[in-house]
Parts: sequence; structure tokens; C-alpha cells
Amino acid sequence: MKILVFQHLAVEHPGIFRDFWAEDGHSVHIAALDEGAAIPDLEGFDLLAVMGGPMDVWDTDAHPWLVPEMAAIRHWVRDLARPYLGICLGHQLLAQALGGTVGLMAAPEVGITMTQLSDAGRDDPLFRGLPPDLQVFQWHGAEVQVLREGGVVLAGNAACPVQALRVGQHAWGIQFHIEMTPSTVAEWSAVPEYAASMQRALGASRAAGLQAELAGHLPAFNRMARSINDNLFGVIS
Repeated sequence: MKILVFQHLAVEHPGIFRDFWAEDGHSVHIAALDEGAAIPDLEGFDLLAVMGGPMDVWDTDAHPWLVPEMAAIRHWVRDLARPYLGICLGHQLLAQALGGTVGLMAAPEVGITMTQLSDAGRDDPLFRGLPPDLQVFQWHGAEVQVLREGGVVLAGNAACPVQALRVGQHAWGIQFHIEMTPSTVAEWSAVPEYAASMQRALGASRAAGLQAELAGHLPAFNRMARSINDNLFGVIS
């Protein structure tokens, strides 16, 4: 398949999914929107994957490219009805582009937490084979607060009730991160916005140990990512 990736920061790339996609023979085109890349003709692609970033969906004055990006997402999902996978900011952009609302959380959610699949999530093909209680990795300060256009909540927790969603049959958003690699925490910690949210959420001591904390869980997280990847392509292939 031909995969189009909307990227908002060099260190927020598809991560472990790059390995999966290369192994499975898919071709990938990265559109680094924060670096001024143009959105290509969407007709030539089979899957749109939208990654995270330190900006918020409402930061359109500072990042005007968010406006055409959301228009492209809306066209992709609503008009073309093609498969979509959004992670973190990409999850929020999906909701916002389709008329939902994204806002700030009471406090950032950073680190390893639990989230629970809803009844719809347990039945959703994207999460097939996964347990109803998921240990996941988080790094966000905004959340989807209102869903429109038939959006379905697939997972949530007390801190963020919309941890995963689906619109239609082939568009998914996931708030938590499933793409991590061994270098993720070090790379993201160098981003001022991320460093600030990490310190606020965890405090200095736990923030300093986050990379080591993630390392112990990374094999399980990578297996979960592989399952979600394989489930996704099993549905859309």
C-alpha cells in the first residue's frame, strides 16, 4: 500500500511502524508540514497516518498549515472514505476536522498509565486480540472533549475519557502512543513543550527516570503496536 504520513515534528515520526511498513513492503511518503511541505494529491494514497506534535489543534495563527491539514483530513475521511490512523495530535485533528471539540486537560497525562476499552472498543477490529485493560504510554495535555459525525469512543480512562475513537468504518484515532522506540523519551524530552508537560505531570524525580521506566515496558508496547498494525491492514487490505 501507499501510505501518506502527516508529520508535525521531526522526532514525532511513525517510530516502530516504519519497521513494520518496510517489512511488509508498503511505500511511505512523509509530508513534514511543520517544515513547509505541501500536502500532495491525496488520490494516490491508500492510508493516511497523522502523527503527534507539540502544537494544539487551535494553534492556527502560529501554525497556519493546520487549516489545510484539517481540510485534507476531512476530505480524506468524509469524501474519499479511505483508511485513517491518527496518533495523539493526529487523533485530536481527526475529531476537530469532523466538527468535534478538543480542549486542554486539567493536567497533562505523561508516562505509563492504564486505559480501558469500551464495549465498542472490545468489538472493534483494530483492538482484536488485545485485553480490555491496556497499559499504555501517554504524553499529552489536550484531549478530545466532544465527538461529532457518528464518532464512537473505543477506549478511555478517568484522566481522558476519549483515549481512542472511530469514525465510520475505517478512520481511527488513538490518544496514547504506540509508536515508541528506545530513543523516544530522549528525543521528546529535548522539545521544550514536552519537557514542561513531563515535569508538570511527573515531577523532577520521576521525569528523570522516564526513559528507564519505558525501556522495561517497550517490548510489550511494541507487540501491541504490531497487533494494532496487523489488525489495521487486515481490515483495509
